[in-house]
Amino acid sequence: MDNSGENVSVPGARDEQEIMEEVTTYYLEMKTAFSLRSKEDSAGLEIHECEIKKFQLNRFLYHFVGEAWEWTDNLFWSDEQWKAYAENDNLRTWVAYYKGSPAGYYELQQQEGGDVEIAYFGLAPHFIGRGFGGYLLSHAVKAGWGWEGTRRVWVHTCTLDHPGALQNYKARGFEIYRVETAEHFPSDASLHR
Repeated sequence: MDNSGENVSVPGARDEQEIMEEVTTYYLEMKTAFSLRSKEDSAGLEIHECEIKKFQLNRFLYHFVGEAWEWTDNLFWSDEQWKAYAENDNLRTWVAYYKGSPAGYYELQQQEGGDVEIAYFGLAPHFIGRGFGGYLLSHAVKAGWGWEGTRRVWVHTCTLDHPGALQNYKARGFEIYRVETAEHFPSDASLHR
């Protein structure tokens, strides 16, 4: 709108209503280790814990895996923010490799009350569809229950994630305990790099 009260069209501008999309977030939990329905066939995937913490690796993996799924929360973190997050004693990171190449990863975050969150989990797009997801998730769940004092392992996923993500969590034994729907601005691909 200009000073006269007239609506003025700005070239390239989009109406807010036009670009909003509805996103549903599913919160899932597993309350006992015996609930895990594990996938044991690794299909050649090797998984290693990063016992020497380096925030640069977590930042790389976040971009490497998350770019395709609009992971944007941490895109503009400073080195100090990444270091505080990734090198904290309550966070552990595992990297999945296929034929020597990084294929995916997961992070476990220990929380108060015995909760362990699968904070980030995923495969890079080139490695999706090869049968790795169920095995990687089974490994993450076992590692979560292997952390001393764990009483619950939980995760969240949303409709921006891979279409098979929710089914993978349910197939491994997770149960939905909360669902939220909110409006979301789609990410501009130029913001990812």
